Amino acid sequence: MRQTGFRRTSAAIALSAALALVAACGTSSSDEGGEEAADPADAAAPLDPETEVTLTIDCMPPAAEKAELKEWNEDVEAFNKKYPNVTIEGKQTDPCLEPPRFTAMLKAKSQPDVFYTYFTDLQQVLDNDGAADISAYVNNETVPALKDIDPQVLDVLRQDGKLYGLPTSNYTMGLLINRELFEEAGLDPDNPPTTWDEVREAAQAIAGLGDGISGFGEYSAGNNGGWHFTASVYGLGGDIVSEDQTRAAFNDETVREYVENLHAMRWEDDSMGETQLLKWGDLQKQMASGKLGMFLAAPDDITYMVQQLGGDYADYGMGPMPGGEATLFGGNDYLIKKGSSPDQIKAAIAWLNFKFLTPGQGQFDWGRTKADGLPVGLPQPDFWKGESKRQDDKLRAEHSTMPVENFKPFRDNPVPGRAEPPKAQEIYKVLDTVMSSVLTNEDADPAELLDTAEDQVNQVLANQ
Repeated sequence: MRQTGFRRTSAAIALSAALALVAACGTSSSDEGGEEAADPADAAAPLDPETEVTLTIDCMPPAAEKAELKEWNEDVEAFNKKYPNVTIEGKQTDPCLEPPRFTAMLKAKSQPDVFYTYFTDLQQVLDNDGAADISAYVNNETVPALKDIDPQVLDVLRQDGKLYGLPTSNYTMGLLINRELFEEAGLDPDNPPTTWDEVREAAQAIAGLGDGISGFGEYSAGNNGGWHFTASVYGLGGDIVSEDQTRAAFNDETVREYVENLHAMRWEDDSMGETQLLKWGDLQKQMASGKLGMFLAAPDDITYMVQQLGGDYADYGMGPMPGGEATLFGGNDYLIKKGSSPDQIKAAIAWLNFKFLTPGQGQFDWGRTKADGLPVGLPQPDFWKGESKRQDDKLRAEHSTMPVENFKPFRDNPVPGRAEPPKAQEIYKVLDTVMSSVLTNEDADPAELLDTAEDQVNQVLANQ
């Protein structure tokens, strides 16, 4: 799953085999070292347009993504009009979504100068001494919209008061609905459920349409079940781990009621369908084929269903996370390799600002996005506040290629985002068992499942 950091799921078990791939990953232009430290006053100054420097940057769109690659090349050309002596070497072969190769690169210190990660990757990168501290280089002059970036998003990229990266996108989760099935079931698609009781009631109505249609779908395999369990617990105001991150914190009455509700939807209401042990991609296929009414997701799942599965934007909508207390959030960013020279760091920040952090420009040039046949109008990425948000919202609506009013319940009822727990993938693997058991075993005891999961998560945290 691109947004959620699933790259790390198999990193540990695949690392030894992946190390053989390091030679093929290439090397960064800063591999020979360089000075990270710079005079604070000099570091704070923007890049001199006359500076000569080369940057390797991964996750350049592949040739198969013609429109995205076109925009990348256009942005490099425009960037070079201001900084003619900065050479950007985009890498299409370096890993963006492959757990073994990413981890192998960190171990070998062969990552590009500017490398892509998920929000959940920072600790792994720092454990391998892989990222430069860019705190002194990032300010309102080098990143003019800095004051409008959601502090919560930037905080994900901080540790011990130091800033190590800049965001490129973010997401929060909500309730994705099939508007057509809502209408057929006599439900109002402009007012999606906001509580689990309402989800259960709506799921029964949709499943009552028959023809193999499920009202609500959920993951329970591949760590995806544990991920959604976490999002749902956040929505109810609960925690997965304690504040000091030493013990499990989800085994309480509120979470038991949530698990019992899932069990009832599956076995008493028969509103979740017989096919279970689903992972990412399965629910999207069900909804795109008109066989599913609701599931938890981020907005860009809709683009996947339209572009890859033949869906129609008009058929989908979103509401906030049931419970509304909080929601799991995540996203993507770029870090700068440890050992990069001050000029390389300045050039990297200048590029990231140009490409990813300026409303109306780069990835936020919605007019160009529309002209290139790419989707415009989803409510995310949305890490802006203040004037930048007003400007971006205006341009996004002006160039929208989809009915943005379908996302009004989600957009107008923002739910605070919360980051994934520590040792997320290990914890999700444990919580997968809760989800799979309750959805495949009619005799499953939710309280017993949570007791067992609590003990196992406590062991995971004890082994940090």
